[in-house]
Amino acid sequence: MGDRTHIQQGWRRTGLWLAVVALFGLIPRPLLAAEEGEGNENISEVLIHHTADGYYVALEPFVTIELPRIFLVRTSEGSWRLDAFGSTASALHSGRYVADYEGRRYESPAELEELIAAHHHLYAELHPREGELVLDLSITRHYVFGLIAALLVLALFIPVAQRYRKGIGRTTAPRGVLQNLAEVFIVFVRDEIARPNIGEKADRFLPYLLTAFFFILFCNLLGLVPNLGAATSNLAVTGVLALFTFIIGTIYASKDHWKHIFWPPGVPVFVKPILIPVEIMGLFTRHAALAIRLFANMTAGTLVILSLIGLIFMINALFGALAAWMSTLPSVLLTLFISAIKLLVAFIQAYVFTLLSALFIGMSVVEHDHEHHEHEEEAGNEPVVHAVPTSDGARVVVHG
Repeated sequence: MGDRTHIQQGWRRTGLWLAVVALFGLIPRPLLAAEEGEGNENISEVLIHHTADGYYVALEPFVTIELPRIFLVRTSEGSWRLDAFGSTASALHSGRYVADYEGRRYESPAELEELIAAHHHLYAELHPREGELVLDLSITRHYVFGLIAALLVLALFIPVAQRYRKGIGRTTAPRGVLQNLAEVFIVFVRDEIARPNIGEKADRFLPYLLTAFFFILFCNLLGLVPNLGAATSNLAVTGVLALFTFIIGTIYASKDHWKHIFWPPGVPVFVKPILIPVEIMGLFTRHAALAIRLFANMTAGTLVILSLIGLIFMINALFGALAAWMSTLPSVLLTLFISAIKLLVAFIQAYVFTLLSALFIGMSVVEHDHEHHEHEEEAGNEPVVHAVPTSDGARVVVHG
């Protein structure tokens, strides 16, 4: 009995240390550099750099991969030029671009080499030495993470689709863990999200809803992987997803939908000029809210985790190393707790976005039977007639 208790305690200590080591791997290297005083970096700036989009993928402590830079430039002669470079450093080495970093412009080759050696060029803003920058088409890390999520969705669901095409899952039971797991989610989206909110036209929009659900889910799950991030924490990505919902709802909208917007029924005529602008604004604001709420939820989770880790370094700077060591365990436990919640949030946010998209599409495509409702209302205003049988077989008519 004593040996068993001793083994259990040993496993618990090992599990705790593994959790601490795993969490240490989640800590961005810039935070560690800030703690060690390298470059005197501000922790709040480190949090922003780690959460915001960028032109590099930091797989610390192994390597930092710079992403291609593509610029559309209008030259001083008025002609157009498309510049493409393999990295930010390559663009600066070409001599055709200068960099702005923390309010200072770096122009000379020596200054640019100093900026690159300190790795600050990753956060610098580039400008053409001659001409005007019209459009920055550079590849960003959120674009890369979104692309990875899309490829993962294709890699997992193309084999599942091929099985259904062969009849497996339609004429027979699904086979394998992957197909069974996929069918659980597909049936859930169809029966719990699409059909209750769109009605009999739900199957027409099911491919889009399934694509949105699984793409958002995989993006959110990638955000839980150390050194990666969630593409859904970028407002441009969530904005495009909401735009798709808006376009689909607009293209397939019924006549009744437009009638309710531009001539709301059931209200006095003098109220309609007030309601029409409100309805038009609501058409755009609800889709904008759809994009903002997904972006805000995914960004907030990352900021909370990084802030909890950053507490250790802030306490170290304010109260010394002993206080920092004492605050390590509470910060680690809170971070593990929030990370577990983020796993749940990844599924919830995919569900909520798909649910609201189905709701907005359903509001657009629904057709109202006004004549049927008017007849029902008229019937409801008429007196009710009851026929009550009597003991001699006659019937007495009672108007209610």
